[in-house]
Amino acid sequence: MDFDIAFNKASLLCARQEYCRSDIAEKLQKWDTDAAIIKKVLAQLVVEKYIDEERFAGFYVRDKFRFNRWGKQKITWQLRQKRIPDEHIQSAIESITDEDYAKTLFQLLKEKARSIKDKDTRKKLAALVRFAVSRGFEMSEVMPLAVKLCGDVEDELTS
Repeated sequence: MDFDIAFNKASLLCARQEYCRSDIAEKLQKWDTDAAIIKKVLAQLVVEKYIDEERFAGFYVRDKFRFNRWGKQKITWQLRQKRIPDEHIQSAIESITDEDYAKTLFQLLKEKARSIKDKDTRKKLAALVRFAVSRGFEMSEVMPLAVKLCGDVEDELTS
């Protein structure tokens, strides 16, 4: 595939949705585009502002937090997989307020607690913690809320 065709296809994609460099490079490789052309296409997309990784990181963080309800750790890991620079990741992650973060985590834990049938409070606590940590929330944020939701588990843990 030559430069013009590759650029046109990639720019059409970028005009419809936010993409990062690695996503577009992957698509160009699937279309059997030469490595030198991929490099030129990506450079041109950045120059013409079709690709802006800082903007991409901001949208990604907002979407994954709001709709998928992922924690900061999972979002950060996913953005690193896409080779987004750490400074863009950090500034995007900072857009999540502590209040929204805690409220989302508590809501997730409450929903999960209702679905756990086990009456053993230790097992319930372990299930809640595992669930929230797998969603990318920090243990220091998860434990106090999980203990609060499990109620009398504090008494059992100290005995």
